Amino acid sequence: MNEVEEFIYRHEGQQRAIMLHFHTLLTQQLGLNCKIRFKIPFYDLRTWICYLNPTKSGGVDFAFIRGNELSNSQGILEDRGRNQVRSIEFKSLEEIPEESLYEILQEALLLDETTPYTVRKKPK
Repeated sequence: MNEVEEFIYRHEGQQRAIMLHFHTLLTQQLGLNCKIRFKIPFYDLRTWICYLNPTKSGGVDFAFIRGNELSNSQGILEDRGRNQVRSIEFKSLEEIPEESLYEILQEALLLDETTPYTVRKKPK
């Protein structure tokens, strides 16, 4: 068991189920690498693509690092006042819009593959 799986199994109920679902999708189906960074699981290929963040309300925030560069044509990603990251919180497996999320993941992977990531510094 790797460090990300250990992290996931330290949680219970829906949080564990949701994180396991995404972990399997991201690593086994899409071939992403995983690592604990900032005390939560991050997934990457060339650059960081997304992360899973268990919330205090019992859900899991599924966040895209370069969310501001994604089209969000599905209309489900929220900025919540963040400049770059976009995410959606899930409280159960049943509420995950698989098709829409898969489209967002494909767009994020294409962005990672085709567009170099540059850190945008805040204007002074």
